[in-house]
Amino acid sequence: MANIKIYSAVVCPYAHRSRLVLLEKGVEFDLIEIDLQNKPPGFTDISPYGKVPAITHDGNRVWESAIINEYLDEVFPNPPLLPSNPIDKALARIWIDFANTRLVPAFSDVLRSPDPQKQSEATDSLYKHLEFIENEALGKSGDGAYWFGENISLVDLSFYPWFERLPALEHHRGFSLPSKLTRLHRWKDTVSQRESVKKIANPKEFYIERYGRFATAAPISVN
Repeated sequence: MANIKIYSAVVCPYAHRSRLVLLEKGVEFDLIEIDLQNKPPGFTDISPYGKVPAITHDGNRVWESAIINEYLDEVFPNPPLLPSNPIDKALARIWIDFANTRLVPAFSDVLRSPDPQKQSEATDSLYKHLEFIENEALGKSGDGAYWFGENISLVDLSFYPWFERLPALEHHRGFSLPSKLTRLHRWKDTVSQRESVKKIANPKEFYIERYGRFATAAPISVN
């Protein structure tokens, strides 16, 4: 028994990432669901930022999903989820940062902005980020469907939760993954069929309903 507890929320894509890593590693864990609108007393003793995910392991605590995921990859090295050579490992960290600082903010702005002009600008940014992934990452990954070819990595697991939530953007904002991004479609379909992903996947209706409260303005028209 690995003696891991993960503090999670089913709607949270960041927590989704770390649950996927644990499942890919085959590590047993206790799942503690946190109501983010009504956090339990003492939760900040586990997660000082008051956010999910956070984990405890052998008396230690770790928070922030990207850091949790690297910790898990070091503590439970098989199967490895980061490349072994330094340059590919650096590239993996660059792409995880891209997810956190480029893709996720654009996704959020498309969904949350009540201003149609800002929605339109965010939509343009999100399209550009997806095209960049198509050409700069998946277009250079060889024959394999994943970020680093044949084997899934922390990068794939860091991006995927937002792609599972795309139906919310399509329903509320009219945004869909462009058909011309064929490598990205192949990647999404391949990751979605992994056992770890299927085990905790939610139907599109779940995200449409849960994310509807953030979509406060009428959808914009997109091509």
